[in-house]
Amino acid sequence: MSDPRAQAFTISHADASPFEGDGLRAFFEYRDLGIRGATQGSFGAHVIRAVPGEESPGAWHSHDLDFQMVYVTKGWVVFEYEGKGEHLLRAGSCVLQPPGIRHRELRHSDDMELIEITAPAAFDTHPEEAPT
Repeated sequence: MSDPRAQAFTISHADASPFEGDGLRAFFEYRDLGIRGATQGSFGAHVIRAVPGEESPGAWHSHDLDFQMVYVTKGWVVFEYEGKGEHLLRAGSCVLQPPGIRHRELRHSDDMELIEITAPAAFDTHPEEAPT
């Protein structure tokens, strides 16, 4: 990981950074907020929005990262977490997902949008068996 103090000034405007469909999940679109480049990969931040009409397969997975925070800005999304159950997150909801926690996205509204912040910006995702 890069030195987290080595950061560049950056501003991201919605009209200059479009959503793209080449992210982790095909049922979501992602808008990069420029944090990855400004922090040399120490941190990442993006806006995620639902692709209308597309559904999550509800697959259990985990991530190799040090920090993952999700803040819902619009609509709603239901996540299930290992040992924590299902949680409906709606506009204004925030969740800190501890490193390595098994989780899955079950369903979401067509207008769902959220902000995700991670450390580091790039991380591996692993398919997981359902918790017992």
